[in-house]
Amino acid sequence: MVALEQVIAGPFATRQLAELGARVVKIERPGAGDAARSYDRTVKGQSSHFVWTNRSKESVTLDVKHPAARAILEKLVARADVFVQNLAPGAVERLGLGANTLRERHPRLIWCGISGYGPDGPYSAKKAYDLLVQCEAGLLSVTGTPEAPSKAGIPVADIASGMYAFSAILAALIRRNRTGEGATLDITMFEALGEWMGFPAYFTAYGGTAPARSGAHHATIAPYGPFRAGDGGSVFFSVQNEREFARFCEQVLDEATLGRDARFASSPARLANRPALHALIEKRFAALSTEQVIEKLDAADIANAKLNGMAEFWRHEQLAARSRWTQVASPGGMIDALKPPFNLSDFEPRMDAVPALGEHTRSVLSELGYADGQIDALAAEGAI
Repeated sequence: MVALEQVIAGPFATRQLAELGARVVKIERPGAGDAARSYDRTVKGQSSHFVWTNRSKESVTLDVKHPAARAILEKLVARADVFVQNLAPGAVERLGLGANTLRERHPRLIWCGISGYGPDGPYSAKKAYDLLVQCEAGLLSVTGTPEAPSKAGIPVADIASGMYAFSAILAALIRRNRTGEGATLDITMFEALGEWMGFPAYFTAYGGTAPARSGAHHATIAPYGPFRAGDGGSVFFSVQNEREFARFCEQVLDEATLGRDARFASSPARLANRPALHALIEKRFAALSTEQVIEKLDAADIANAKLNGMAEFWRHEQLAARSRWTQVASPGGMIDALKPPFNLSDFEPRMDAVPALGEHTRSVLSELGYADGQIDALAAEGAI
């Protein structure tokens, strides 16, 4: 697989494939590399974004605008099953690497392009970054507090498009095994995140009003969200139906009659009277510690969670109990890494090193038949 990729969407897709066993040759700019390499220096001098999305790959530096580098890239693509790119709109076409061009030369090739909005339509030439796509897809309109919209704390548009690219490539490979034909995959951040916006989109289109921004509480289900305990901590819990609510009132609040109160007897009623319901819950919780609230919720089989920070997640006992951590090499030394969540039986995911910039350029060019002297000349010209 050849990946002319950058930042998150493309690299996240190809990392999944690498850990299933694909050989991924990542093309980077000489000198600078993938822009994500310079986002921060927190992981032993390396970018947290880059080490997350680029382990198990080979890094080859090519100035793809240089004719000699272009020839190298064409040789790599000719040997590849899959070509992935997420450059700016129109960039691969200007390089002669568009879907029509490459598929005509290599009919079995699976060509995957990831873009903000797709190659046609009024937004086809519009640059796209994660936050901006979150805005266009309406995510910020339903996320945050009534006073202020908020972005998601992770790059959800990038992740969504990366995961759809990953699954579409797998589907295309299966289809090629049956038909012998390659495929053109057109994955967009906007459409990928748009799929994830299904609930609020349907709610608005058929209900006439959008779900209100409700902070950490659910927009249409109550009680569902954070509640304060007497020691100042917060407990998140969710009640999904009338049976659960009756059990919650009896076993957690010790007020069985509340479950029959007309203000709270149905999901729409609880939503309409949410302020009063929240006040009753927090009045009862004020006499309990966070741990006591969780114990009562667990005993009543009411789904709940603590509000963990990232440090608590990193040390989470569930991850340790399921042996989800391993280590991978990187230019800065060994680093911790979560195993990918495939969990296929009788299969161990590949967890190779995070590559240094251009670490594999010489070895890959040697495979293509370039002699040491030719590689030196290409380096001197700035092609690699």
